[in-house]
Amino acid sequence: MLLRLLFIWALNSLALFAVANLVPGIHVTGFMAAVIAAFVLGLVNTLIRPIFLILTLPVTLITLGLFIFVINGLLFWFAGSILKGFVVDSFWYGVLGAVLYSIFSWALSSAAAQVMRKKI
Repeated sequence: MLLRLLFIWALNSLALFAVANLVPGIHVTGFMAAVIAAFVLGLVNTLIRPIFLILTLPVTLITLGLFIFVINGLLFWFAGSILKGFVVDSFWYGVLGAVLYSIFSWALSSAAAQVMRKKI
């Protein structure tokens, strides 16, 4: 279980590093900074995001769920503002970074799960 968690953390770090290389407004100074940032993003998404989702539920319903992009962008931008070595230049880069980070994390996790199933 712990090994799987560490593996997913490493995949998320790779995803964040890839996003930083693709989006000009997101900067990661090195892979260790990406590892720390992936950990903080995981904590933020686990602890803070559910509270924001509940508090903004009426707005999210009115916008048919599009407000979740705003929440994700704000949290991604927030993580970039509290960490050294991980910088998100603006809110819109935060939104784009959060979307790409989610896509890359999902793709890497899915690919890894397929490889693990075939090896068993």
